[in-house]
Amino acid sequence: MLFGFREERYKQAMRIATYNVNSIRARKERLLAWLARHEIEVVCLQELKVEDSAFPREEIEALGYHAAFHGQKTYNGVAILSRAPLEDVSIAMDDAVDDSHARLIAATTYGIRVISAYFPNGGSIDSEKYPYKLKWMARLREELVRSMQRYPIPHALCGDFNVAPFEDDVARPQEFEGGVLANDEVRAALRAIADVGLVDVFRPFHPQGGVYSWWDYRGGGFERGNGLRIDHIYASPELAARCIGAIVDREERRGTAPSDHAPVVAEFDWWVD
Repeated sequence: MLFGFREERYKQAMRIATYNVNSIRARKERLLAWLARHEIEVVCLQELKVEDSAFPREEIEALGYHAAFHGQKTYNGVAILSRAPLEDVSIAMDDAVDDSHARLIAATTYGIRVISAYFPNGGSIDSEKYPYKLKWMARLREELVRSMQRYPIPHALCGDFNVAPFEDDVARPQEFEGGVLANDEVRAALRAIADVGLVDVFRPFHPQGGVYSWWDYRGGGFERGNGLRIDHIYASPELAARCIGAIVDREERRGTAPSDHAPVVAEFDWWVD
């Protein structure tokens, strides 16, 4: 039913997608074409890699979306697009940490508190970027606690988490297990985030694993099937229970100059007029 005819009983189904575009400047035409081609109510973007002044607001609004974005030159950057108005937009975390990285934006739409997050990659285990990743994830957990208290409505945490939750979310464990994307420590940090009251909505539809959302450009990772599932949609239980399908749009990883990520799309029997 995803990316096709919606069954009558789900005619008001709502789609939420997360998509690391790996430079909205480089991928603008692909993104606009993708948005025009599919009926998606809410889209979370990561790795914009542009300042706010360079975000293609007018082109996106012309497709019927409201847009909220938090950009940064060259690195990071996140956005939320919605066909319904975006309310109570907030950027970054509401804590005392001095962190200039544009990695988090949140807004309320369709009766849901939607958060677009770009987790740190971590570099390598022995680099200073890895402890930053773990601290950032711990900060995000506390931010979610605050958000759930401030907005007592369903939450959806979407984005590039830079964590493969299970070994079967890694095509070639011998290459990635023990690294910054796939080890016991980062998986525990992700479980701690989920434990505040969130559910991975994708996994129930693909319980055997083996479905990936990122493939390294180097060495023809996509062509060789050497991928990881690191892009996720986590939702509050009441919203997750109404998820009726979830896919990775692998077709968007093909063709000319794709992102190294493919969009993840989940559909919900959920609608707020």
